[in-house]
Amino acid sequence: MTVARAIEVQDATAAPEVTEAAEAPLDGFRIGVTSHRRSRDLIEALERRGASVLHAPALKIAPVQEDMVLIEDTRTIIAATPDICIATTAYGMRRWCEAADSFGIGEQLLETLSACRMFVRGPKARGAVRAAGLADVGISSDETTATLVDMLLAEGVRGKTVAVQLHGYTDVRQLERLRMSGATVLTVTPYRWVKPDGEDKLPRLIEAVVSGNLDVLTFTSAPAVDAMWSTAHEMGLYRQLIEALKGPVTVAAVGPVTAQPLVDAGLTPLIPDRYRMGALIRLVTEHLSLNHVRRLETKSATIELRGRCLRINGEVVELAPAPLLLLRALLGAGGAVLSREALSELLDLRGSVHALDMTVSRLRSALPDGKLVETVVKRGYRLRA
Repeated sequence: MTVARAIEVQDATAAPEVTEAAEAPLDGFRIGVTSHRRSRDLIEALERRGASVLHAPALKIAPVQEDMVLIEDTRTIIAATPDICIATTAYGMRRWCEAADSFGIGEQLLETLSACRMFVRGPKARGAVRAAGLADVGISSDETTATLVDMLLAEGVRGKTVAVQLHGYTDVRQLERLRMSGATVLTVTPYRWVKPDGEDKLPRLIEAVVSGNLDVLTFTSAPAVDAMWSTAHEMGLYRQLIEALKGPVTVAAVGPVTAQPLVDAGLTPLIPDRYRMGALIRLVTEHLSLNHVRRLETKSATIELRGRCLRINGEVVELAPAPLLLLRALLGAGGAVLSREALSELLDLRGSVHALDMTVSRLRSALPDGKLVETVVKRGYRLRA
């Protein structure tokens, strides 16, 4: 078994398992997935929980056979015999060894890495390093490169050569901190991001976010965020995209590195405590179940709204987008009156009294008792239990 295959097995067994859900807690919700690698695992886990998934990979990883830059960087590191090596991801370690094996320099790479002090960013990276027959001497307490650099600077790096295995999103500040402290820094990026096939999918996903036809947008890599921002700028929808992600659409990231470009854009993404796909799925499920399921018990029926799915006494009721948005607003108001002006603005009716009345009428006809939507004269509408 090659070194690369050994790490692949280690990485696969370390992957979080996603168990079958007894119920469908994501029924009625629509979730956007931007990942390319392991996207099938994420999509299947969400769909098992009842979600509708819109998949648009923002970027894909370039084939290792085509990445000559990776090979040249690897040869440079072997020749430099670094004192320290930082491994940031298990997948990156696997790809690095796989590429070195394919070009006949795998054993040289392992000899170089075994002679230096290995630091790892997290448990999965540690597992990959050990699966390759190497030993690490330090691990980040919070799975960030910044903390690893803190550790190295505390012990001193002046005059030393530090090799850093990057993970597709270069944290330039941490590399500069090492250089400013006197280290010679060499980098290797085992996977590069390129545009995926079917480039029309990402614009459709952006349009779904902007129109509010999505409940959650997920990211598992920082470069995917940058790719979405770039595409949104090209479409002239960047401002609208950011506003949507601040409001009706929740954004979620697998960890703080992925989340950083979201935070830089003024967003507050959901981030699981454990930076794993399984933890991300659980967090999204809990968030939607706790914050985006509306129920109303009336004398005539039990009304439940889950995302875009309306159930009355457990039966699914089809509702057009405008009446559905109106019902969501009324349920969210908890019986308070919503003015005609506010509802007209929410529905983008541009003050059309007739259009608002027609939307209210369609909602009333879909409910078991149309009187549940009560008209408050000269004020607006509210739900009456």
